[in-house]
Amino acid sequence: MARTTTATLSSPYCILHRSSFSSKPSFLPLRIFPKTPSPPTFPRIYALSSNDIKVGSNIEVDGAPWRVLEFLHVKPGKGAAFVRTKMRNYVTGNTVDKTFRAGSTIEEANVFKEAKQFTYKDGVQFVFMDLSTFEEYRLNEADVGDKTKWLKEGMDCNLLFWNGKVIDFELPITVQLTVVDVDPGLKGDTAQGGTKPATLDTGAVVNVPLFVNIGAEILVDTRTGQYMSRA
Repeated sequence: MARTTTATLSSPYCILHRSSFSSKPSFLPLRIFPKTPSPPTFPRIYALSSNDIKVGSNIEVDGAPWRVLEFLHVKPGKGAAFVRTKMRNYVTGNTVDKTFRAGSTIEEANVFKEAKQFTYKDGVQFVFMDLSTFEEYRLNEADVGDKTKWLKEGMDCNLLFWNGKVIDFELPITVQLTVVDVDPGLKGDTAQGGTKPATLDTGAVVNVPLFVNIGAEILVDTRTGQYMSRA
């Protein structure tokens, strides 16, 4: 008669059931091999050519992240071509002029954005929150700078991260604000597009059309600080 054997691999031991000669299972140890560790991961470093520089490029120079504000490719009659730039340091806020040789390799700064909500101001710090994890991120007044005049509680912004740190933030291009003070007696020719200064609920002052009065909701372009329309 043929011998039937069944193996069960549910434990570190192999259980063999013999249906012919013995009803007692026998145990054979299995050798357990350690898990091979995964290779360590390192942040990717991106490189670009100076010829690829454009406004808004994020580059790393002398171990710091910079944003290109202006650039100009120059090809003189004599000598090598170069790229003249104006850059702002994300960390210090300093703006400098720097020249790169055309075609030279530049390290791209690994700057990325995440949407967070400005929730409140705590002393001299502006507190932003991740609405999914409720984690808070803080920026000092010096980091916020003139952007504070457009910043309003509950506003969604983009925080910029570099090497695990918040280095800057971006306002929405268009914000809706309320006029809290304006001279209602100021007259003018509305057909000619007359304007008057108005104070908004964030403290900013913008020029608005003559028909705009206290309590009006308006849209403002944060890049230029100019009135766009009524909300």
